[in-house]
Amino acid sequence: MKPSPAIQINHLTKFFGTRCVVNDLSLEIERGTIFGFLGRNGAGKSTTIRTLLGLQHPTRGSTQVLGCDSQKLTPEIRERIGYLAEGHPVYGWMRVEEAEKFQASFFRNWNREVFWGIAKHFNLREKARAGNLSRGERAGLCLALALAPEPELLILDDPALGLDPVARNSLLQLMLYVTRSEGRTILFSSHILSDVERVADKIAVMDNGTLRACCSVDTFSKSISMVTLHYKNQPPPEKYAIPGLLQSFRTATTLVLTLVHSNEETAKAIESLKPDAVETMDLGLESSFVGYVGDRGEKSFLFKNNQPIGAKE
Repeated sequence: MKPSPAIQINHLTKFFGTRCVVNDLSLEIERGTIFGFLGRNGAGKSTTIRTLLGLQHPTRGSTQVLGCDSQKLTPEIRERIGYLAEGHPVYGWMRVEEAEKFQASFFRNWNREVFWGIAKHFNLREKARAGNLSRGERAGLCLALALAPEPELLILDDPALGLDPVARNSLLQLMLYVTRSEGRTILFSSHILSDVERVADKIAVMDNGTLRACCSVDTFSKSISMVTLHYKNQPPPEKYAIPGLLQSFRTATTLVLTLVHSNEETAKAIESLKPDAVETMDLGLESSFVGYVGDRGEKSFLFKNNQPIGAKE
């Protein structure tokens, strides 16, 4: 029998006053997956995460974590979840050793060897006060606190925020360490898309509270392309209709188009603009993401069958 998903979200909607922050979100995350949760600031990522953890109530819909309703998480279920909150909050007056003892009191399967191994990795001293730690050290402390219970599910809300490249690399290594054991799952949000591209199996892209893509990193990147139309003796056309157009940018001699789901119809439309030369470039995750949800230039969301990238047709 197939195990239940690590995370299941069914038509989640969340309003703050009259503002819809998450709009009819449905999503499943299978066990053993490293799942990247992407979106601009205010896209609804943190609200979704806090709802998953039972820290906020949904306006409509429901969420389940490890087979349990998020609004009814038992202490036994919470013991199986590790959480690193955005900004790496700590009790500043606590020393590192005190933070470890305090957190350990809530978990029966606390692994001190894991905690102090991570603490050593981030050069944390036992007597150092958490409030005096650098950003990287504080992130290391929070990660050690989240990983020492050896959770089945690790939820990280923008864990690399403010970290230097060395600390970020350590964080990624430890994320991969967590998933060594079969069935362990990571959900993490991040604005550093090179990190997501490096470790994530699948991604979801949120925009203004709405799911816009759910697929592998490779599928998402291959769905977005940039085409540059070059003109020698005339300016680029000002009026055109290109299927799948997300954004356009014009110079005196070029027209740059960012496209989604390019096909034969797209190619014919580009040919009708009579460019002197056409240059096509495949984009990595970061450039694809910017092209997909960015505000620059002409923007419209066009999906196959009106569905997000990666949706079942």
